[in-house]
Amino acid sequence: MKVHFIAIGGSVMHQLAIALSRKGYEVTGSDDEIFEPARTNLEKEGVLPATTGWEPARIRPGLDAVILGMHAKGDNPELQRALELALPIYSFPEYIYRESRDKRRVVIGGSHGKTTTTAMIMNVLAAAGKDFDYLVGARLEGFPQSVNITHAPVIVCEGDEYPASALERRPKFHFLFPHIAVVTGIAWDHINVFPTFDNYLEQFRIFIGMIEPGGVLIYNATDPVLKKLVEEHPSTVRKMGYGIPAYRIENGITLATLEGQSGSLKVFGEHNLLNMHAAFLVAKELGLDAAGFLRGMAAFPGAAKRLELIGKKEGVSIYRDFAHAPSKVKATIQAVKTQFPERELIAVLELHTYSSLNEQFLSEYKGALDPADKAVVFYSRHALELKRMPLLPEEKVIAGFGKPGLVVLQEKEELRDWLMEQSYKNANLLLMSSGNYDGLDVMELSSRITQ
Repeated sequence: MKVHFIAIGGSVMHQLAIALSRKGYEVTGSDDEIFEPARTNLEKEGVLPATTGWEPARIRPGLDAVILGMHAKGDNPELQRALELALPIYSFPEYIYRESRDKRRVVIGGSHGKTTTTAMIMNVLAAAGKDFDYLVGARLEGFPQSVNITHAPVIVCEGDEYPASALERRPKFHFLFPHIAVVTGIAWDHINVFPTFDNYLEQFRIFIGMIEPGGVLIYNATDPVLKKLVEEHPSTVRKMGYGIPAYRIENGITLATLEGQSGSLKVFGEHNLLNMHAAFLVAKELGLDAAGFLRGMAAFPGAAKRLELIGKKEGVSIYRDFAHAPSKVKATIQAVKTQFPERELIAVLELHTYSSLNEQFLSEYKGALDPADKAVVFYSRHALELKRMPLLPEEKVIAGFGKPGLVVLQEKEELRDWLMEQSYKNANLLLMSSGNYDGLDVMELSSRITQ
């Protein structure tokens, strides 16, 4: 097989390129810029392009597949050349399906919890010695890549609702056709792609309709919107609702019970217990029992930037989380507050996505930060400029969140100074963002706070 990647430097694109190279395929690629760690990863595997930039000459007759990344635009010269030659062109998810047509496909979709649920399934399968391929949107401890394509009989995929490519604007998870599908919940986000809630909801309705005949849908029955959608959907696949399993918290440790079996967890929060229950139902479909599942879960440290513990000392814990959408922020804050009710909670949320920086969307965050004892909303002018969005007035942010005493900051130096001024005696710090606080070194900050 001869495969060429247009925009090979993408976070998952380069991982797929490496996986196919290891499988024995002849892999080439191009990009106009390749950053770390993709550059070093590709170089180690011998598939780093010799030069940057788009070169139509790289697109030649005889290629078995051209894989088009989201970074490539519709007028990309290599794409145009591939079209001229009538070569097979695939978006990333279309190609994943091509490689997994003969596998049993597990796809985890939903507005929140996709990465963590996928990671839980991967960890328990690995602990049980199961052979499987995977696609996940985060760095996971114990897995050197975020994409793996071999000859395994099963593939576990995180299903993204973002468009597949410049040519194919449908959501990525519409191309994976699962035998086992999970929907973790539905909460409107990505308003630049899905301008109305009904339009967003329709994508999940379509996804459910794409489950293979005889397949199973595992869904969050505590989400009323999702529950209604599933109950009204004409699909005849098996439908299994899940909820929060029985659990208790002892000395800051969560112990969960499934089918009469109990085990301790490193992760916590009711949203993670929901994720875990979904993962368990998938694992059962793949042959694991409750005892085996909980053994695998006992060592699961969580996914990177998903309630990730980045600093700790006596009476103080610092967590980093990817939360940015309103539902994710609410769930994450509630999790930390419930796990450590006796500690003060200092919460920082960066507005970084197109939706969160949109003045009309801010009301969706009403009450999201209320459980925090002290709260900061941070957003940078740089992020607004990159997205070509207008300035966001501070008073609009305060009104949108509706939290008394909310601090709004727009300079990373101000945020660093504010954080260093706080008392962390018997307190937790929760840093929530899908960005990087305009370049603020949160690991260095965490070290200073916990020294």
